[in-house]
Amino acid sequence: MNANDRAITGYAMLGHGMVHTYELAVPILVTVWLVEFTVTPAILGLAVAVGYGLFGVGALPGGVLVDRFGSRELIAACLVGMGLSFGLLALAPGVLGIVLALATWGVAASVYHPAGLSLISNGVQRRGLAFAYHGMAGNAGIAAGPFLTALLLVVVDWRTAVVVLALPGVLAGLVGLRVDFDEHAAVDTATDGGEVPTTEIDSIGEFVAASRGVFTLGFVVVLGIVMFNGLYYRGVLTFLPELLSEFLAPFVASDGEFPLLSAGPATREFELSRYLFTGLLTVGVVGQYLAGRLTDVVQPERGLAVGVAALSIIGVVFVPASGNVWTLLAVSATLGFVLFGIQPFTQATIAKYSPPDRRGLSFGYTYLAIFGVGAFGASIIGTVLTHWPTEIAFLVLAGFAVGALALALVLIGSDS
Repeated sequence: MNANDRAITGYAMLGHGMVHTYELAVPILVTVWLVEFTVTPAILGLAVAVGYGLFGVGALPGGVLVDRFGSRELIAACLVGMGLSFGLLALAPGVLGIVLALATWGVAASVYHPAGLSLISNGVQRRGLAFAYHGMAGNAGIAAGPFLTALLLVVVDWRTAVVVLALPGVLAGLVGLRVDFDEHAAVDTATDGGEVPTTEIDSIGEFVAASRGVFTLGFVVVLGIVMFNGLYYRGVLTFLPELLSEFLAPFVASDGEFPLLSAGPATREFELSRYLFTGLLTVGVVGQYLAGRLTDVVQPERGLAVGVAALSIIGVVFVPASGNVWTLLAVSATLGFVLFGIQPFTQATIAKYSPPDRRGLSFGYTYLAIFGVGAFGASIIGTVLTHWPTEIAFLVLAGFAVGALALALVLIGSDS
């Protein structure tokens, strides 16, 4: 990587890590709010869904803003906004205050993915390696969010904890404004065959015209792939900690200690399922890195097809593998590796099938599909778990992956 590549990659890694740290801090806080405000899970779940929904829906207008104003300032605004929203959360007098604070977080966070991924796509020569590091940072945030929040709640109350979490976002945003790089250093390469973007969207008509330019047949297929992937992602991660707790129950001794592991003070503080869940997310960092390196030498749609095929197999074998502690650990690690390892291939595929001058809008549409439509994955899997055995839920997840695989094969066939 040259100096410009390193500066952009570092800035994007910072933003990506912070976005997912805040995203995954919220589920830990929910367990406290249920007691603090004496509300039902249904009401609190709806409150949290507002923030997560805006996180996905806001990606589309965020993409428009990226194409108009560039990525640097928008990422900085995203970081500061997320930090301030957690500061606002500390002042929440009740559920309505939580809704307002999380809605603010969702709006601020929604701009990151179109801004950060457009920045890498347009500014980094070694795009695949940058996507790998970028994904690793996001995965580190996904693992750090619940772990750090849980640690803070051991020593301070939840309001103090969210204030502590707020500070890094504000500081990171201010520091980001001082980083020096060229946002468009890579758009004139042979890979893109484009020019530095000059077209701005100033009206609904221009937005429609720009969208028509984005929605090629290849991009529509990619959009379907990421939608199915988003349903799998949100569906499995939302309920996996609880499911892992059920799977681990037969292997936990009556005194609460795990027979095959030494149990220290930390084991008494946190459930073993949280350890396994955090470990699964951490393994994803390795998957992100290796897959990102492979995007420089493997056609991204082919790597994506292999990844979703693996996810379909994992969906079929996960519950049977949970009958033995070692196979449960193995299939959990494999899930983390693959679930996050396919993300660099996803991002590289989006970049391949989108015009360079509309990368922000392209990533806006795709992250609307991943996090907006994908949010229904939690509702679908939750409904299945309410009425049918756990095996059926994982088969539904496998069905999402099979849908993505079918579309990936169409994409490969059209490119050959």
